[in-house]
Amino acid sequence: MQQAVSLESSVLVLNKFFMALHVISAKRAFTLLCKHIAEVVSVDEGKYNSYNFESWRDVSSYKVSLGLTDDDTTSWVKTVSFSIEVPKIIRLLTYDKFPQSSLKFNRRNIFARDENKCQYCSKRFPVSELSFDHVIPRAHDGKTTWENVVCACTECNKRKGGRTPEQAGMKLTRIPVKPKHSPVLRLKLRFEKYESWKQFLDEAYWSVPLK
Repeated sequence: MQQAVSLESSVLVLNKFFMALHVISAKRAFTLLCKHIAEVVSVDEGKYNSYNFESWRDVSSYKVSLGLTDDDTTSWVKTVSFSIEVPKIIRLLTYDKFPQSSLKFNRRNIFARDENKCQYCSKRFPVSELSFDHVIPRAHDGKTTWENVVCACTECNKRKGGRTPEQAGMKLTRIPVKPKHSPVLRLKLRFEKYESWKQFLDEAYWSVPLK
């Protein structure tokens, strides 16, 4: 179980010029490292160190020999022959495109924006127990946009049905808006584990607290 959780850990991806692009799973990051498409970027006391897959495995083995695997800010993956630390940041060696200026409207970003909270009862739920809700129902010409879609738990979604919140006697906890910055990144930056990401992100991602 822990192995599966570690493989789903978040890894920040940088382009060739050390500019943040997006966040991927550790499983995907290891695939890129094994193919030598990317390298690990480790931030140690303000200094950047780069490692390919083999040298990162050696560093991980050294940490294991010193018993440095119980740190709450790190995740580990065990194989038959060795254990390897999940990198927090990787850099694509030849990808020279710049980050997208527009924020994608998708399930992941909506849930991150709303912090996995139902926007009607204010309770936080696992992603598997949340769904999209159109504030103004599509049957009433409601659009699938940042300003009209929110997280809703199964119970509240069922209660609201195909009605507006007013018709259902329900109230939104906050008005939905399009985020100015990636909600996934801002949500991750709440945790000490991803402190090193700040080196590569504009201060706007983390200087304003989430509400």
